[in-house]
Order: sequence, then structure tokens, then C-alpha cells
Amino acid sequence: MSVAVTLYGIPNCDTVKRARAWLAEHGVAHRFHDFKREGVPGTQLDAWLDAAGWERLLNRKGTAWRALDPALRDAVVDRRSARAVMLDHASTIKRPVVEWPGGAVTVGFDPDAWTTRAR
Repeated sequence: MSVAVTLYGIPNCDTVKRARAWLAEHGVAHRFHDFKREGVPGTQLDAWLDAAGWERLLNRKGTAWRALDPALRDAVVDRRSARAVMLDHASTIKRPVVEWPGGAVTVGFDPDAWTTRAR
């Protein structure tokens, strides 16, 4: 049996930990893709950008964003520039990103919304 849900993130991220626990508690079989070990898949990133938009996908509130050179942060003004930063700095991607059966993509952990998707 194949796993239809893939959760992307970083294992030590508290939100990713909560999301993975939620999936396990609700009996949702999933595969975890670790950005640190496996990298950011460019093709998938393009699909997430299509589904969620670069403004939603880029985490400009996190420590990884704040740690970037101010000139690099200032240069992020559109999808292309945001994509480049997210590929080079995986921790700037809002987590978790989840690919659900049927191709839906969610960004962040929302237990209420996930309850509907997990059925």
C-alpha cells in the first residue's frame, strides 16, 4: 500500500513535531521528507508556489529569515526571487508543507482543516 500523504519539514521544528504527532494520532499514514537530509525538491517547490503562492510559503517571521543578509531579504520581491532563497535556505519555507491525496497542498499546521482532509 502506498502512502498518499507527504509531510515536508525539519524534524526539530516544534510545528512539524505537532503535525507529525497529529497525523499519527489520527491514523494517517504519511511519509516525512526532511529538508535538512533530502533537500528541497525543486519540482515540488514549484507546485507549492502554484498552490499557495510565494507570500504564504516564505516564512518571513522565522529566525532563518532574520538571519539572512538584509540585502538578500530586500531582494525577495517576487516568486522567482523567493524560490531562489527557499532553495538555498530550506528553513525559510513555512512548515510543514503537506501534500494530500488528490494533489491538495497545505502550508502550516491547522488541525481543523486537516480533519477534513484526513477523512
